[in-house]
Amino acid sequence: MGRAEARRARQRTTRRVTNAGGIRRLFTPKKLLGTFFGLCLLAMGAFVVIYVLVPVPSANAQAEMQSNVYKYSDGKILARTGEVNREIVGLEQIPQDVQRTFVAAENKTFYKDSGVDLKGTARGLMNTLSGKGKQGGSTITQQYVKNYYLQQDQTVTRKLKELVISLKVDQKKSKNEILAGYINTSYYGRNAYGIQAAAQAYYGIDAGELNVAQGAYLAAVLQAPSQYDWAVATDTGKRLVTERWNYVLDNMVGEHWLDPSARRGLKFPVPHAPKAAPGMEGQTGYLVEAANDELARQGVDKAAIDAGGWTITLNIDEKRQKALVDSVDKQLESKIDRKENKTDATVQAGATSVDPKTGRVVALYGGVGATEHWISNATRTDYQPASTFKPVVLTSALENGSKTQDGRKIDLGTVYDGTSKRPVEGSDTPFNPENEDDRDYGPVDVRTAMEDSINSVFAQMVVDVGPGTVKRTALALGMRDKNFPERPAITLGTMNASTWDMAGVYATLDNHGRKVTPAIVKSAEHKDRTVKLPDPVGKQVVSRETADTVTHVLQSVVDNGSGFEADTPDYDAAGKTGTSENNKSAWFAAYTPQLTTVVALFGESPRDGGGQVTLTGTANSGRANGGGFPARIWAAYTLAALNGGSDAKFDLEYTEPVPDRPTAPPVETAPEQTPSEEPTKTAPPPPEPEETPSETAPTAPEESPPPTLPTDPGTDPGGPESGGPTEAPGPPDGLLRLPAGR
Repeated sequence: MGRAEARRARQRTTRRVTNAGGIRRLFTPKKLLGTFFGLCLLAMGAFVVIYVLVPVPSANAQAEMQSNVYKYSDGKILARTGEVNREIVGLEQIPQDVQRTFVAAENKTFYKDSGVDLKGTARGLMNTLSGKGKQGGSTITQQYVKNYYLQQDQTVTRKLKELVISLKVDQKKSKNEILAGYINTSYYGRNAYGIQAAAQAYYGIDAGELNVAQGAYLAAVLQAPSQYDWAVATDTGKRLVTERWNYVLDNMVGEHWLDPSARRGLKFPVPHAPKAAPGMEGQTGYLVEAANDELARQGVDKAAIDAGGWTITLNIDEKRQKALVDSVDKQLESKIDRKENKTDATVQAGATSVDPKTGRVVALYGGVGATEHWISNATRTDYQPASTFKPVVLTSALENGSKTQDGRKIDLGTVYDGTSKRPVEGSDTPFNPENEDDRDYGPVDVRTAMEDSINSVFAQMVVDVGPGTVKRTALALGMRDKNFPERPAITLGTMNASTWDMAGVYATLDNHGRKVTPAIVKSAEHKDRTVKLPDPVGKQVVSRETADTVTHVLQSVVDNGSGFEADTPDYDAAGKTGTSENNKSAWFAAYTPQLTTVVALFGESPRDGGGQVTLTGTANSGRANGGGFPARIWAAYTLAALNGGSDAKFDLEYTEPVPDRPTAPPVETAPEQTPSEEPTKTAPPPPEPEETPSETAPTAPEESPPPTLPTDPGTDPGGPESGGPTEAPGPPDGLLRLPAGR
């Protein structure tokens, strides 16, 4: 038995040796080397064929750009952009150290190489094949070829053509010609093509006047024009472009193009604020910018829009647009003195008007003029919407069937304690906001609380519903998650929003709870494509009963409350006022059955980078709250936009609430009372503790887990840096007290 096993083992060993020998004979060094050289020859042959067959083409369409045409909704021309913002300048007009900033940024071996980077190109091909998208590694010659001769698509075919054409261009043209072509065809952002347009757009000077620090910034910004434009860059973008700027200058020192001592003396050259192109005066620039931004959100590359050839029809109604501008002029501009009154000089107005049935933006007011104030006040999101957010809180409470701390379902008749500075119950985050003028209301129902914009009531309601739940409702209605912490203070609108955003929210309520996303573009057509635009009206995001109930109570705000300036028999209206912390913004968001419009004033310093300042003292009128100038602008515009009025009435489906009774022990010797059956404008005597609904033992709402506090208060719009409301955990004597906001 042992001999048989030994024999089989010897046979197996013999077979392995035989197989190994066969493999070694197959993969000998000579055969492997021959295969390698064969593949190399095959690749070289293929490249020679490609080199012979691929010619240097004519300039692409991008190099011969044309204008865009923008039209009103009825087809009348609103604006025609001029020739593409580009002016070719000879290299001799550009200082040599500025020329070298581009070489230091993109291709230090430019003056020595053959026009291609084989290693970088191979890496780019592999990234393209693996689906990793755009990657660096191209020489200046390759980038010039891509810009001037080819399209921007990321394909293997385009990359191979780029390689071949770059080799041919490098043989036919001098390095100076290639460098001049590169810096004259590249896109720098701000609709600037070429270094001359870029020098004007960023520094207001000709390319020949640029210094090395400014040249290094323009060379740096080429890597990511939208992200690195200092005027609109995020903190991350500013950090990255500063690092890129230093990288360029350090490379210049390394190449002995810049003296180290001169390098140490250079400071980052912050560019000027952008200015609209000529012909974009008045509201035109704001409208064109809003249309371009919307197309960008739909996936149309901004560079493609700037390349021209588009016919873009807007939803803007020329008549209503004029009515909105006239209303601002008559109700605000004619009453303030921007030259002599320092407060009046800070006032900025913005407005967005939407058809709630279609979602079309029919009118927009961006400011005094796009060539004078380049930020659009209609779409800016750096101010707080204040108490215009309270209807969102109520919407969330109704939609989610929320209950008070003592178990009562929240509706318009629910009674809350309206005492100013009353600490909220059931929250891990202490909060006790002050009512306007520090007024105490005592027991008050939700309807009256909305009419009078009682902060203490809605602060408790947010806790009852749950800040996270309220936020989800807000996002569903169309608000953006911008500086939006899940804390009780959101009841005062401490997040950031634009009139555009809030017009969408209120239009959704106006449209019985079907989501309305404001849309300014009606159609966008190019000779090569037509943009498919989504329907601005979407799905049901809150029930009709919820939306209609909120509309019903907002009618009371106009009829009996803080929105009385908009009350008129000429139309049926519902709306809400809002005034932010320290009176830095004042809002009126309201709607009729046919039109939803949000108007806001913003206090913006003409100095200090446009920081936020108070509106108090505007037109020497004291506190500029939402029920003042914004409501009057809204009323004048709406009357004109509806051709002098409308008989249309709100078609509402809601159930009148049963008058609420606060939880209290039964009292046999006194007749039963129902507090707050009728709204009251006077403060009642302080209630006994057992008669105050919110004085009962708190019960944490199911929808509201304890909110998580951020670790960096500086990022919170209500934090110390913004001067807004601050919340912090601590003992009761450390509770926050806030001025009121209507």
